Amino acid sequence: MGMKGTHAHLVWDWNGTLLDDISAVIEATNAAFAEIGLEPITLERYRELYCVPIPRFYERLMGRLPSDAEWTVMDETFHRHYVRHRIGCGLTEGVEELLREWQLAGRSQSLLSMYGHDQLVPVVRGYGIERRFIRVDGRTGPSGGPKALHMERHLGALAASVVPERTVVIGDAVDDALAAAHVGARAVLFTGGSHSRASLESVGVPVVDTLAEAVEEALRLAS
Repeated sequence: MGMKGTHAHLVWDWNGTLLDDISAVIEATNAAFAEIGLEPITLERYRELYCVPIPRFYERLMGRLPSDAEWTVMDETFHRHYVRHRIGCGLTEGVEELLREWQLAGRSQSLLSMYGHDQLVPVVRGYGIERRFIRVDGRTGPSGGPKALHMERHLGALAASVVPERTVVIGDAVDDALAAAHVGARAVLFTGGSHSRASLESVGVPVVDTLAEAVEEALRLAS
């Protein structure tokens, strides 16, 4: 990989970015809503309102923050239904080739997700792409929070070979851009996941419609 800081490094998001799972997310979200008597949400409405922390997203829908008991029920229901629906989801178009080409060019890439670490690792392995990453990290601790501190730990673990100034985070959420800024990295946001284009553009980082464009933009930013 060469000397520290001499190559561009990508930090990929998983859900809604590498994994095309937005349909499973909507199904699981609506199952969670049904548990406390909320009406189903459409994909368009979801993308318009989605934010983290997740309880704040629910507040936008409910007009109030969920109680602790409601949050517990919704979180458990979401994850239970998500696991069932995720099985039918594939990788986003072109992912295998993009990851392979980046690796063959002698550059490094890693994966950081807010999906639980113990669930994430076998899932990534099951899609046959684990070998493309120098590190795969999922969330540790409670779900629903922001990514910034996880990003700090992730890049800290890669500090021997990766510098934030040449690192670009590719994700589908405003939170990915905020996490990148927190550690001094850049970000490119992809419209295929959790947010509307308008929401993504509000952060002031490049927004793209394909992952091929995301990689192209990332290379430009890290050069």
